[in-house]
Amino acid sequence: MSSLLKATRGSVTVAGAARTFTLVGTTAPGEARPLILVFHGSGQTGDKHRAFTGGVFDALAARGALVAYLDGYRGNWNDARRESRFPARQADIDDVGFARAVIATFAADRRIDPSRVYAVGYSNGGQMVIRLAHETPGLLAGATVIAATMPAPENFLAGQTPPGSLPVVLIHGTKDPIVSYQGGTMNWALRRIFKAGGPTWSADRTARYFAERNGITTEPTTTRLPKKTTVDPTEVERTTYEASGVPSVVLYTIHGGGHTVPGPSSSAPILIGKTSHQLDTADLITQFFDL
Repeated sequence: MSSLLKATRGSVTVAGAARTFTLVGTTAPGEARPLILVFHGSGQTGDKHRAFTGGVFDALAARGALVAYLDGYRGNWNDARRESRFPARQADIDDVGFARAVIATFAADRRIDPSRVYAVGYSNGGQMVIRLAHETPGLLAGATVIAATMPAPENFLAGQTPPGSLPVVLIHGTKDPIVSYQGGTMNWALRRIFKAGGPTWSADRTARYFAERNGITTEPTTTRLPKKTTVDPTEVERTTYEASGVPSVVLYTIHGGGHTVPGPSSSAPILIGKTSHQLDTADLITQFFDL
């Protein structure tokens, strides 16, 4: 989507402080539509992330959902990585409470269905979604994590609640220069720039981890998707973990893709790698979660 839909600004109060967001889509009391919470990357706001992705998630609002682009504290989220050192962590900002407050606001008059709340996070926002998946069982109906992988156990601070069954979509580029597809630790320069670090797992191991949390122990199936355009050099591989009676986990590997969100258009700088146009993130979210 190259043009943005009409949006409004909103806020909720969390721990005595106003937290803000940009809302796309309209709904009347009693309509009970799905709610999509979008968590941006480091140094962004909800509006900046919306522009950065070319408004790709606005398509979900056009299809009937309510989409809330949340604003982090001074550009970041208080994620669950032990070595995060940005202001949101130092001030111990209650971002879990922020998510709960936004949901409660729109659930109060049934503008949204609280059983159909989905979180989408990119980079630091993806790490925040990973935290929510661990600390808030039952809050989310599904999670999408883009350009972020599971922190290694020694780097993970999230509360260990009993595992819940949660459908999860993971999207990661093999040429991501910031969060390596293969996992490991950021180099010293990136740690200094982003004020974050510590070891993380690979994208493959992250997908297997979430599958095992859902009780899936069988081997996944992998399919190379057909290219939509030969002009775009990236290619997409889908790895699906599934078993009877439990939610699936899917990893989309963007071969040649960077630290970006796949979609029809993007304003991502070339410095962080290629944006794949072989995949529309809004489309796969719609299909996977049956929105």
